[in-house]
Amino acid sequence: MSSQFSTPTRENEWLGYYDRFGYFSPEAVRDGCQPRIMEHPEPPKKAIVLVHGLSDSPWFMTAIGDYFFKRLGYNVYMPLLHCHGLKEPNGMEGVELEEWKSNVSFAINTASAKASEVSIGGLSTGGALGLYMAAINPKIQGALYLFSAALDLAGGPFGLVGELKEKLLLTFLADLLDFNSPLIGDNPYRYSFVDMDGASQLARLIKETDTIIDLFDPRFPFPEKVFAAHSESDETADIAGIETLRNVSDPERFSVFKIAKNLGVPHASVVLERPVVSNDGKELEPRNPLFPEMMQAIADFEKIG
Repeated sequence: MSSQFSTPTRENEWLGYYDRFGYFSPEAVRDGCQPRIMEHPEPPKKAIVLVHGLSDSPWFMTAIGDYFFKRLGYNVYMPLLHCHGLKEPNGMEGVELEEWKSNVSFAINTASAKASEVSIGGLSTGGALGLYMAAINPKIQGALYLFSAALDLAGGPFGLVGELKEKLLLTFLADLLDFNSPLIGDNPYRYSFVDMDGASQLARLIKETDTIIDLFDPRFPFPEKVFAAHSESDETADIAGIETLRNVSDPERFSVFKIAKNLGVPHASVVLERPVVSNDGKELEPRNPLFPEMMQAIADFEKIG
Protein backbone atom coordinates (compact mmCIF):
# COMPACT_ATOMS: atom_id res chain seq x y z
CA MET A 1 0.00 0.00 0.00
CA SER A 2 1.27 3.51 -0.83
CA SER A 3 2.41 5.44 2.22
CA GLN A 4 0.34 8.38 0.89
CA PHE A 5 -2.58 6.78 2.69
CA SER A 6 -0.74 5.78 5.85
CA THR A 7 -1.00 7.59 9.15
CA PRO A 8 1.76 10.20 9.52
CA THR A 9 4.05 9.55 12.45
CA ARG A 10 5.39 13.11 12.73
CA GLU A 11 3.71 16.49 12.46
CA ASN A 12 2.19 16.98 8.98
CA GLU A 13 4.66 14.44 7.55
CA TRP A 14 4.26 14.08 3.78
CA LEU A 15 4.52 10.32 3.45
CA GLY A 16 3.69 10.29 -0.24
CA TYR A 17 6.82 12.33 -0.83
CA TYR A 18 8.92 9.33 0.19
CA ASP A 19 7.14 7.22 -2.43
CA ARG A 20 8.30 9.61 -5.14
CA PHE A 21 11.86 10.13 -3.88
CA GLY A 22 13.35 6.85 -2.72
CA TYR A 23 16.47 8.44 -1.30
CA PHE A 24 14.27 9.74 1.53
CA SER A 25 12.33 7.70 4.09
CA PRO A 26 10.86 8.30 7.56
CA GLU A 27 13.76 6.31 8.99
CA ALA A 28 16.45 8.29 7.11
CA VAL A 29 15.11 11.81 7.80
CA ARG A 30 15.82 13.57 11.09
CA ASP A 31 12.94 14.36 13.43
CA GLY A 32 11.62 17.82 12.61
CA CYS A 33 13.19 17.89 9.15
CA GLN A 34 10.46 15.87 7.41
CA PRO A 35 8.69 17.04 4.23
CA ARG A 36 5.30 18.44 5.17
CA ILE A 37 1.83 18.65 3.69
CA MET A 38 -1.18 20.60 5.00
CA GLU A 39 -4.46 20.12 3.14
CA HIS A 40 -8.01 21.26 3.92
CA PRO A 41 -10.82 18.67 3.81
CA GLU A 42 -12.48 20.64 1.02
CA PRO A 43 -9.95 21.62 -1.66
CA PRO A 44 -9.47 25.40 -1.57
CA LYS A 45 -8.92 27.66 -4.55
CA LYS A 46 -5.35 28.43 -3.54
CA ALA A 47 -2.24 26.47 -2.62
CA ILE A 48 1.38 27.38 -1.95
CA VAL A 49 4.66 25.52 -2.19
CA LEU A 50 7.21 26.69 0.41
CA VAL A 51 10.83 25.70 -0.13
CA HIS A 52 13.52 25.69 2.57
CA GLY A 53 17.08 26.98 2.25
CA LEU A 54 20.50 25.46 1.74
CA SER A 55 21.54 23.20 4.67
CA ASP A 56 18.21 23.56 6.52
CA SER A 57 14.81 21.85 6.27
CA PRO A 58 11.05 22.42 5.91
CA TRP A 59 10.89 23.21 9.64
CA PHE A 60 12.12 26.71 8.82
CA MET A 61 9.03 27.32 6.67
CA THR A 62 6.47 25.95 9.13
CA ALA A 63 5.45 29.23 10.81
CA ILE A 64 4.79 30.84 7.43
CA GLY A 65 3.08 27.65 6.27
CA ASP A 66 0.81 27.70 9.32
CA TYR A 67 -0.22 31.26 8.52
CA PHE A 68 -1.07 30.45 4.91
CA PHE A 69 -2.99 27.34 5.99
CA LYS A 70 -4.86 28.62 9.06
CA ARG A 71 -5.30 32.34 8.32
CA LEU A 72 -5.35 32.55 4.53
CA GLY A 73 -6.97 29.19 3.78
CA TYR A 74 -4.33 27.73 1.48
CA ASN A 75 -3.21 24.15 1.06
CA VAL A 76 0.50 24.08 1.88
CA TYR A 77 3.28 21.85 0.54
CA MET A 78 6.83 21.88 1.91
CA PRO A 79 9.25 19.64 0.00
CA LEU A 80 12.56 18.39 1.39
CA LEU A 81 15.45 19.09 -0.99
CA HIS A 82 17.82 16.37 -2.16
CA CYS A 83 20.58 15.54 0.39
CA HIS A 84 18.95 17.64 3.16
CA GLY A 85 17.50 16.68 6.53
CA LEU A 86 19.27 13.33 6.72
CA LYS A 87 20.51 11.53 9.82
CA GLU A 88 23.54 10.47 7.75
CA PRO A 89 24.17 13.26 5.22
CA ASN A 90 27.48 11.84 3.93
CA GLY A 91 28.84 15.30 3.26
CA MET A 92 26.01 15.94 0.78
CA GLU A 93 28.00 13.96 -1.76
CA GLY A 94 26.13 13.65 -5.04
CA VAL A 95 23.78 16.57 -4.38
CA GLU A 96 22.24 17.79 -7.64
CA LEU A 97 20.44 20.98 -8.61
CA GLU A 98 18.33 18.96 -11.04
CA GLU A 99 17.06 16.86 -8.13
CA TRP A 100 16.14 20.05 -6.23
CA LYS A 101 14.12 21.09 -9.26
CA SER A 102 12.45 17.66 -9.33
CA ASN A 103 11.59 17.95 -5.63
CA VAL A 104 9.92 21.32 -6.15
CA SER A 105 8.20 20.28 -9.38
CA PHE A 106 6.62 17.32 -7.60
CA ALA A 107 5.26 19.64 -4.92
CA ILE A 108 3.87 21.99 -7.59
CA ASN A 109 2.18 19.11 -9.41
CA THR A 110 0.65 17.85 -6.17
CA ALA A 111 -0.57 21.33 -5.26
CA SER A 112 -2.07 21.99 -8.71
CA ALA A 113 -4.06 18.74 -8.58
CA LYS A 114 -6.29 20.22 -5.86
CA ALA A 115 -6.09 23.99 -6.31
CA SER A 116 -6.66 26.24 -9.30
CA GLU A 117 -4.10 28.85 -8.23
CA VAL A 118 -0.65 27.81 -7.02
CA SER A 119 1.84 30.23 -5.50
CA ILE A 120 5.43 29.50 -4.56
CA GLY A 121 7.92 30.90 -2.09
CA GLY A 122 10.98 30.08 -0.13
CA LEU A 123 13.89 30.97 2.07
CA SER A 124 17.29 31.75 0.54
CA THR A 125 18.01 28.91 -1.94
CA GLY A 126 14.31 28.07 -1.72
CA GLY A 127 13.51 31.59 -2.88
CA ALA A 128 15.83 31.21 -5.86
CA LEU A 129 14.16 27.91 -6.73
CA GLY A 130 10.79 29.65 -6.38
CA LEU A 131 11.82 32.36 -8.84
CA TYR A 132 13.06 29.74 -11.30
CA MET A 133 9.81 27.78 -11.11
CA ALA A 134 7.60 30.88 -11.26
CA ALA A 135 9.32 31.79 -14.53
CA ILE A 136 9.30 28.40 -16.25
CA ASN A 137 6.38 26.39 -14.80
CA PRO A 138 2.92 27.36 -16.16
CA LYS A 139 1.24 25.75 -13.13
CA ILE A 140 2.47 28.68 -11.00
CA GLN A 141 -0.31 31.21 -11.56
CA GLY A 142 -0.28 32.86 -8.15
CA ALA A 143 2.37 34.97 -6.44
CA LEU A 144 6.07 34.57 -5.68
CA TYR A 145 7.16 34.97 -2.04
CA LEU A 146 10.85 35.58 -1.41
CA PHE A 147 12.38 35.43 2.07
CA SER A 148 16.08 36.38 2.20
CA ALA A 149 16.19 35.09 -1.37
CA ALA A 150 19.63 33.96 -2.57
CA LEU A 151 19.46 35.75 -5.91
CA ASP A 152 22.88 37.24 -5.27
CA LEU A 153 25.54 36.33 -2.68
CA ALA A 154 26.49 39.16 -0.34
CA GLY A 155 29.86 40.71 0.15
CA GLY A 156 32.23 43.53 -0.54
CA PRO A 157 32.12 46.87 -2.36
CA PHE A 158 29.77 46.78 -5.36
CA GLY A 159 29.05 43.12 -4.58
CA LEU A 160 32.42 42.03 -5.98
CA VAL A 161 33.10 39.53 -3.20
CA GLY A 162 29.70 37.95 -3.76
CA GLU A 163 30.37 37.60 -7.48
CA LEU A 164 33.76 36.07 -6.72
CA LYS A 165 32.14 33.54 -4.38
CA GLU A 166 29.68 32.52 -7.09
CA LYS A 167 32.44 32.03 -9.67
CA LEU A 168 34.64 30.15 -7.21
CA LEU A 169 31.85 27.76 -6.32
CA LEU A 170 31.35 26.90 -9.98
CA THR A 171 34.91 25.61 -10.31
CA PHE A 172 36.76 22.50 -9.17
CA LEU A 173 38.03 24.52 -6.20
CA ALA A 174 34.69 23.92 -4.48
CA ASP A 175 35.65 20.28 -3.93
CA LEU A 176 39.16 21.22 -2.79
CA LEU A 177 37.67 23.54 -0.16
CA ASP A 178 35.27 20.89 1.14
CA PHE A 179 36.81 19.56 4.35
CA ASN A 180 34.10 16.94 4.99
CA SER A 181 33.55 17.95 8.62
CA PRO A 182 30.51 16.37 10.32
CA LEU A 183 27.30 18.04 9.15
CA ILE A 184 25.21 17.04 12.17
CA GLY A 185 25.59 19.45 15.08
CA ASP A 186 23.47 21.02 17.82
CA ASN A 187 20.80 22.43 15.51
CA PRO A 188 18.00 19.86 15.13
CA TYR A 189 16.62 21.46 11.95
CA ARG A 190 19.69 22.21 9.84
CA TYR A 191 23.20 21.03 9.17
CA SER A 192 26.00 22.64 11.16
CA PHE A 193 27.38 24.52 8.14
CA VAL A 194 26.81 25.06 4.42
CA ASP A 195 28.60 22.26 2.62
CA MET A 196 30.57 23.20 -0.51
CA ASP A 197 28.84 20.53 -2.58
CA GLY A 198 25.50 22.18 -1.89
CA ALA A 199 26.91 25.70 -2.25
CA SER A 200 28.24 24.94 -5.72
CA GLN A 201 24.73 23.85 -6.78
CA LEU A 202 23.37 27.14 -5.42
CA ALA A 203 25.94 29.03 -7.50
CA ARG A 204 24.67 27.17 -10.57
CA LEU A 205 21.10 28.12 -9.65
CA ILE A 206 22.00 31.81 -9.21
CA LYS A 207 23.56 31.80 -12.66
CA GLU A 208 20.32 30.38 -14.08
CA THR A 209 18.12 32.91 -12.26
CA ASP A 210 20.38 35.73 -13.48
CA THR A 211 19.69 34.55 -17.03
CA ILE A 212 15.95 34.48 -16.33
CA ILE A 213 15.87 38.00 -14.88
CA ASP A 214 17.77 39.27 -17.92
CA LEU A 215 14.83 38.20 -20.11
CA PHE A 216 12.59 40.89 -18.62
CA ASP A 217 12.55 44.69 -18.61
CA PRO A 218 10.02 47.40 -17.65
CA ARG A 219 8.32 47.08 -21.06
CA PHE A 220 8.00 43.29 -20.71
CA PRO A 221 7.96 42.82 -16.94
CA PHE A 222 8.29 39.68 -14.85
CA PRO A 223 4.73 38.32 -14.94
CA GLU A 224 4.07 37.28 -11.32
CA LYS A 225 3.21 39.31 -8.25
CA VAL A 226 6.22 39.36 -5.92
CA PHE A 227 6.48 39.76 -2.15
CA ALA A 228 10.06 40.01 -0.88
CA ALA A 229 11.15 40.11 2.78
CA HIS A 230 14.78 40.96 3.49
CA SER A 231 16.84 41.97 6.50
CA GLU A 232 19.34 44.79 6.23
CA SER A 233 21.55 42.70 8.56
CA ASP A 234 21.72 39.83 6.05
CA GLU A 235 25.36 38.91 5.44
CA THR A 236 24.58 35.94 3.19
CA ALA A 237 22.22 37.07 0.43
CA ASP A 238 22.62 40.53 -1.06
CA ILE A 239 19.46 42.58 -1.41
CA ALA A 240 20.86 43.71 -4.77
CA GLY A 241 19.34 40.56 -6.26
CA ILE A 242 15.88 41.63 -5.08
CA GLU A 243 16.43 45.15 -6.40
CA THR A 244 17.39 43.77 -9.81
CA LEU A 245 14.19 41.72 -9.95
CA ARG A 246 12.11 44.68 -8.81
CA ASN A 247 13.57 46.79 -11.63
CA VAL A 248 12.10 44.40 -14.21
CA SER A 249 8.76 43.84 -12.45
CA ASP A 250 5.50 45.77 -12.34
CA PRO A 251 6.02 48.20 -9.43
CA GLU A 252 2.31 48.00 -8.57
CA ARG A 253 2.64 44.24 -8.03
CA PHE A 254 5.97 44.13 -6.17
CA SER A 255 6.09 44.56 -2.39
CA VAL A 256 9.26 44.70 -0.26
CA PHE A 257 9.22 44.19 3.51
CA LYS A 258 12.54 45.44 4.88
CA ILE A 259 13.76 44.63 8.38
CA ALA A 260 15.92 47.46 9.73
CA LYS A 261 19.59 46.81 10.45
CA ASN A 262 19.33 47.91 14.07
CA LEU A 263 17.16 44.84 14.78
CA GLY A 264 20.07 42.56 13.88
CA VAL A 265 17.95 39.86 12.21
CA PRO A 266 20.32 37.44 10.40
CA HIS A 267 19.69 35.66 7.11
CA ALA A 268 17.58 32.61 8.03
CA SER A 269 15.87 34.25 11.02
CA VAL A 270 13.62 36.28 8.72
CA VAL A 271 11.22 33.30 8.56
CA LEU A 272 11.34 32.42 12.26
CA GLU A 273 8.38 33.20 14.51
CA ARG A 274 10.25 31.63 17.43
CA PRO A 275 13.97 30.98 17.91
CA VAL A 276 15.75 27.72 17.20
CA VAL A 277 16.80 26.17 20.51
CA SER A 278 19.14 23.23 21.08
CA ASN A 279 18.17 20.22 23.18
CA ASP A 280 20.00 21.74 26.16
CA GLY A 281 18.10 25.03 25.85
CA LYS A 282 20.74 27.15 24.09
CA GLU A 283 19.39 29.65 21.55
CA LEU A 284 20.99 28.82 18.20
CA GLU A 285 19.11 31.19 15.90
CA PRO A 286 17.07 34.21 16.97
CA ARG A 287 13.51 34.90 15.92
CA ASN A 288 12.31 37.69 13.67
CA PRO A 289 10.73 40.24 16.07
CA LEU A 290 8.72 41.64 13.15
CA PHE A 291 7.26 38.28 12.17
CA PRO A 292 3.62 39.31 12.95
CA GLU A 293 4.07 42.52 10.97
CA MET A 294 5.56 40.56 8.07
CA MET A 295 2.57 38.21 8.04
CA GLN A 296 0.17 41.16 8.06
CA ALA A 297 2.09 42.62 5.12
CA ILE A 298 1.55 39.32 3.29
CA ALA A 299 -2.19 39.47 4.07
CA ASP A 300 -2.31 43.01 2.65
CA PHE A 301 -0.29 41.92 -0.38
CA GLU A 302 -2.89 39.20 -1.02
CA LYS A 303 -5.40 41.93 -1.89
CA ILE A 304 -3.31 43.28 -4.77
CA GLY A 305 -4.73 42.26 -8.14
